[in-house]
Amino acid sequence: METPGRRDKSKARDALSRLEKAKQKSAQQELKQRQRAEIYALNKVMTELEQQQFEAFCKQMQASGK
Repeated sequence: METPGRRDKSKARDALSRLEKAKQKSAQQELKQRQRAEIYALNKVMTELEQQQFEAFCKQMQASGK
């Protein structure tokens, strides 16, 4: 049978374990949010580049058609 001192140590370890898991989960969520923001930023840049290239292509086609 466990002594009261051992139970306290076990509870303390469990509390530390839960705290560590909560920290890891929080860090994982922050990483996901940062990655999502980076993906959106990259998507915006790529969309703008694609639009610029399309406009340049249209101008080139108009110039060659005249």
